[in-house]
Amino acid sequence: MVWAIVLGFVFAECAFIIGLFLPGDSLLFAAGVVLAQHDHEGNAWALSVVATAAAIVGNMLGYYIGHRTGHAIIARRGGRVLNHENLDRARCFLDRRGFWAIVLARWIPWIRTLAPMIAGAARMDSRRFLLATSFGGVAWVPTLVLLGYYGAGLVGGLPWLKTVALWGSVAFFVVGTVYGIWRYRQEMHRPPERIEVGVGVRVGVN
Repeated sequence: MVWAIVLGFVFAECAFIIGLFLPGDSLLFAAGVVLAQHDHEGNAWALSVVATAAAIVGNMLGYYIGHRTGHAIIARRGGRVLNHENLDRARCFLDRRGFWAIVLARWIPWIRTLAPMIAGAARMDSRRFLLATSFGGVAWVPTLVLLGYYGAGLVGGLPWLKTVALWGSVAFFVVGTVYGIWRYRQEMHRPPERIEVGVGVRVGVN
């Protein structure tokens, strides 16, 4: 069950617009805490590896979606997240930092979802993107899963604190997911607006 939830959410967050509203960081941390509750160290490491692969494949799908749809990315007029300003900020972030923007984007929730689509639309070299997103995925997924696992293990001598950490992590993830889906539905009800992504940004020519 933990595996299915983690892999599904990580893939969706890295590949599709709905990922802007999903609590990926807290999910990975909570998964580590849940596995620590049953002392499944091997599963924590295995999940880290498989979820990293899901994150990389998800980002590659996002890249090809952006590449296929071209320079226009659909935003929402008056949207709080998927708007002209945030798309422009993400585009500028990629333009300034190039290759390393894709690596660092893993740690910035909304840019994590937008970066692959913008890179694809801007025609960043696919092999270069794959290398960058792989570096980012390897640094992102295992860090959070194992931090949750070993962090929960440190309080193993205090069962009540371990239980609080478990239910607190799960509650934060559930509330974050429900709130995220609600925000996504609100955002999608706003009128669409086409935003042009320039081909000349630095990620597209390096």
